Amino acid sequence: MTDDRPVVVTMGDPAGIGGEVALMAWRDHRTALPPFYLLDDPDRLNRLSDAAGIECPIAEIEYADDTEKMFKVALPVMRLSRPVHALPGDDSTADGPMVIEAIDRAIDTAMAGEAAGITTNPIQKSRLYDAGFTAPGHTEYLGERVGLDAPPVMLLASPNLKVVPVTIHLSLKDAIAVLTTEEIARTLEITINSLKFDYGVSHPRIAVSGLNPHAGESGHMGREEIDIIRPAIDRLSGVDAEILGPLAGDTMFHEAARRTYDVAVCMYHDQALIPMKTLDFDNGVNVSVGLPFVRTSPDHGTAYNIAGTAAANPTSLVSAIRMAAEIAACRRRTGNGYSCA
Repeated sequence: MTDDRPVVVTMGDPAGIGGEVALMAWRDHRTALPPFYLLDDPDRLNRLSDAAGIECPIAEIEYADDTEKMFKVALPVMRLSRPVHALPGDDSTADGPMVIEAIDRAIDTAMAGEAAGITTNPIQKSRLYDAGFTAPGHTEYLGERVGLDAPPVMLLASPNLKVVPVTIHLSLKDAIAVLTTEEIARTLEITINSLKFDYGVSHPRIAVSGLNPHAGESGHMGREEIDIIRPAIDRLSGVDAEILGPLAGDTMFHEAARRTYDVAVCMYHDQALIPMKTLDFDNGVNVSVGLPFVRTSPDHGTAYNIAGTAAANPTSLVSAIRMAAEIAACRRRTGNGYSCA
């Protein structure tokens, strides 16, 4: 079963590389991609296309279901309510409201069932605070916007590895302080459901990292593995999944180890993302798990230093768009009960 609805791609920070990688994704990969459209300012994209030398015709659309008929001949774009004036690398915050509008309209479209999923281009959170953005990141904002009691789980996926950090945008000190058995168990449960319903893995294998060196060395280098992590694993003993751990973080990512599990659940941000980005920087995709719609994003930032030069690599955005459509199709096949699938 496929999903013939388009993927909606948000503008992201207009001073970053989001616009040009979207143009390049359509120009270079449209025959191998599911139809997608942008929530953006088509005039801005035309200026960017001309200035960066990225040949990509733009077609303004009014409705999401106009995407498929236009996609083969032009990149479909749904216009935002105000013009966007930011230049590549610009440090202005004036377009912050339009960045947020693009995200909000994408959410509304997905919640209405009019899109297969959302792919969000990178934002710089500090530039959005004047426009009322208060969340630590995209992931947390999406959860707040749809009324979740706890933030979605962040899963990073590439052809070689899937990882999930239990804590996300916190300092290491704060991440350790908030690490609880309850939060680890919640993360494991949501991750297992995602592997089953989003990726079609019938009996998921989960590798859980320790927090301390050598996974605590039987309590000699810290007791978090004994007092917090192990009890979380034990809580899920009755689920249809194999959960391994706590494992030493420095030995669980070599090639042979990676063949023993489907996803690695780690205790903090860099413990998960360093191996992911080291193994496959260009193909990584950020997936927000636990939302009532599909959301992916490229696993890179705004890259202001190369914005407007056409030097950015669109591979991660291409992978994110493709994965959004694949997850939506898998959810339909598995009958998972997500309200917008």
